[in-house]
Amino acid sequence: MTTQETLFSKIIRKEIPADIVYEDDLALAFRDIHPQAPAHILVIPKQPIAKLADAESEDHALMGHLLLTVKRVAEQLGLSNGYRVVINSGSDGGQTVDHLHLHILGGRQMKWPPG
Repeated sequence: MTTQETLFSKIIRKEIPADIVYEDDLALAFRDIHPQAPAHILVIPKQPIAKLADAESEDHALMGHLLLTVKRVAEQLGLSNGYRVVINSGSDGGQTVDHLHLHILGGRQMKWPPG
């Protein structure tokens, strides 16, 4: 399922600025403008998928690529002591932008439960 026009669509097209830390043909990673940890990066697919619940079996390669992108970006940021990866899906999950995105949170000890 594709998404409607979102803030992330405009970031992908470089119509609005973002602090991009990684980009390839399938994904884009940039710093969250409201960081919840010293390192807070969003990894998004360039292919619009509204939320994790909308991913289909044909998206399996892209989904794997997003997780490997998280690993690459975490290494690039020096998060060798660990980090958390969060995917909010839907309004009850806390998703505020209707474009699938993975949060990388690191640079401090994470708490459990998260909230």
